[in-house]
Amino acid sequence: MTVQFDGLAVRWLGYSTVRIETPRGLVIYLDPGRYGTLDGTWRGPDAHPPAVDYHARDGDLVCVTHDHHYDSDAIERVAAEDATVVVHEAVDAANIDRDVAAVEDLPYDVRRVDDETHLRLDLLADAADADDAAGGDPGTVDLFTVAAYNDPDGPRDAHAPGEGCGFRLSVDDTSVFWPGDSDVLEGHAALDVDLFLANVAGAVVMDRHEAAALAADLDPGLVLPVHYNTIDLLAADSREFAADVAASGVPVVLDEGPD
Repeated sequence: MTVQFDGLAVRWLGYSTVRIETPRGLVIYLDPGRYGTLDGTWRGPDAHPPAVDYHARDGDLVCVTHDHHYDSDAIERVAAEDATVVVHEAVDAANIDRDVAAVEDLPYDVRRVDDETHLRLDLLADAADADDAAGGDPGTVDLFTVAAYNDPDGPRDAHAPGEGCGFRLSVDDTSVFWPGDSDVLEGHAALDVDLFLANVAGAVVMDRHEAAALAADLDPGLVLPVHYNTIDLLAADSREFAADVAASGVPVVLDEGPD
């Protein structure tokens, strides 16, 4: 399904793939692809969007957090011809044991980022002709990266410091936070967040209890969990997570059905 929030249309397409569209047609994708979620081959639990053979190619901005979420075929399925693709600097096709194209060979405007990057991106060439009724800059995204990793002293070791990032995007006066594959880190709770895309599959990232506690600290306008129940490693009880978040007084939604 598609979740409507603060003027944005948000859809979880499976695994880590999230599509965000503004009222004026700006389209953003976060971490598209892998495990057959966009080529129609994935099969798994009902508490997850069904796989689709997806070829929208409408994305103005595509953001990739780290190697595990890098899928060059999926990027080409979602990105428009003139898309801007933002990829963490540590992503390297040579270190990925899958058949993926090198980041530098992607046929788009590719921007590399580290853990502390701020980009102000003007993405709609016809923004000056767009309806300005909602105010602001219709084609502008303020993109900030944040560190994403497993605490070296904690119980998980799948993501080392410096290997990836999270993204906080500000678009049409709404801020969206996708932490990437990460534990809850110092500084997360201080972010100004309207929509929190929570990562809740605790084997390799923050678990649902930690994510629910972070949601309570962030106090966003809405929490939408993603990146769970794709493979056994990412199993999570989304309904229990939603109940915990709702108990803290924070609005939460599950996007697990067909659009």
